[in-house]
Amino acid sequence: MAPDAGSLNGISADSALKPQQKPPVTPNVLEVVFGSLLIKPWYPSFYPEGLVGRRVERLYVCQWCFKYSKELMLFLGHLKACPHRSAPPPGVNVYTKGNYSLYEIDGEKHKLYAQNLSLFAKLFLDTKSVFYDVTTFLYYLLVAHDPSPSIPHTDFGGEEVGKQGQIVGFFSKEKMSWDNNNLACILVFPPWQKQGLGQILMGASYEMSRREGRLGGPEKPLSDLGRLAYVHYWSTTLARAILSCPSKKSLTVLDLREKTYIVPDDIIATLQAMEVLEHKKRGGAEAVINKAKVRVWVESHGVDLKALPVDPEAFISRDSSRSASEE
Repeated sequence: MAPDAGSLNGISADSALKPQQKPPVTPNVLEVVFGSLLIKPWYPSFYPEGLVGRRVERLYVCQWCFKYSKELMLFLGHLKACPHRSAPPPGVNVYTKGNYSLYEIDGEKHKLYAQNLSLFAKLFLDTKSVFYDVTTFLYYLLVAHDPSPSIPHTDFGGEEVGKQGQIVGFFSKEKMSWDNNNLACILVFPPWQKQGLGQILMGASYEMSRREGRLGGPEKPLSDLGRLAYVHYWSTTLARAILSCPSKKSLTVLDLREKTYIVPDDIIATLQAMEVLEHKKRGGAEAVINKAKVRVWVESHGVDLKALPVDPEAFISRDSSRSASEE
């Protein structure tokens, strides 16, 4: 339903470097119906004018495949025929734990799906530029099997509709990143924000980096909101790594890098933000980590260090997941 336009590939979900004065941006879609949820977009997207127009009061978007229509009857007709209404997303299942699964889709193999996903996501992402080629990216769809809020499903002829769960967010990454970024774009859809799901996506991106043996991080620059989310992830991850070591063992930035796969610049900036560094020379180091301050930070922020964002044991090997998807 979309031409080669509207993908967010290569764009960080958090694209602004610093707070700055911007002209107000008016969304070109005033309301979007996602399944049966009514959502107010935040930013304009790049839906083709030939199909949507320059401005549309209400756009209907399929909660299973992200195809769209400005006509209600066409939308309802699609829902009855959507091949994903009683099947998992395209691609392969790479992670399942409790209520959540991740599915990997290749933008080259599932081009239309990736474009429609990107068009929908752009309604909630403020970006300065857009790249149109989805073929060089992988997308990781976060599926909630019992989402809150849920989207009521119509019973189409007795079919068990939506049994595979609801896509509540995603992240994308370049297949080949010159900067070794492990994430290009990240978004939890508005109805499911503030549930910690962004931390699952971030945790998955770093666990995949560890498995691939590639040190990386999110594409930068980050926006203010993106930086807050990542500093929270980096802080809790570093606190967990620091406090899991014997109290008398000293840790270097390189030690933390090996434990967390967070790049050194992000480690140092995060420890400074946590205010747990003491700037005094010891053993040749310019600054040392005060573990007591780390414990205070954990307590003051109510962080549960035992609650990992993702379970490393719950990732499914690529070979077995691909074999299952082909059956």
